[in-house]
Amino acid sequence: MTEAVRIITEQVRLRVRRDGVDLAADDALADQYVRDEVRRYSERALGGSLPLLTDEFQASREVVAALTGFGALQPFLDDPDIEEIWIISPKGLRSLELRGLDVRSPQGVRSKRQRARHQCLRR
Repeated sequence: MTEAVRIITEQVRLRVRRDGVDLAADDALADQYVRDEVRRYSERALGGSLPLLTDEFQASREVVAALTGFGALQPFLDDPDIEEIWIISPKGLRSLELRGLDVRSPQGVRSKRQRARHQCLRR
C-alpha cells in the first residue's frame, strides 16, 4: 500500500466513523466515499504537499479493498486467471498457482504439463 493510498484510506475511515455508516452493506456508498476522498487528496497533492497519485482508479480499488474487501488479497480474488492462493506465512503470499502455471518453479514459470513432459524426456 502506497503512502497516498494509506492516507486516503485513513481519511475515509474517519468519515465513516463520523457519519456512522456501514460501507460493507452499501457498495455505492463505499464507492462514493472513496471517490470523494480520492478527489480531495488529488487536489491537495497538486498543491505539492502530498505525493501525487499515479493512477486514481487503482488507488480507489485499493482503498475499497482495504475497507470492505480482503485488502492485499482482493486483486488476486478478483482475477479470473488465479486458481489458488497459498498463504504460507503472515508476511505475505509466498506462492500462487495460475491456470496451469506454477509460479514456484525454480526454472521459471512453466506449465505442469511442460514439467512432466520434460521429466519424461530426460529418462
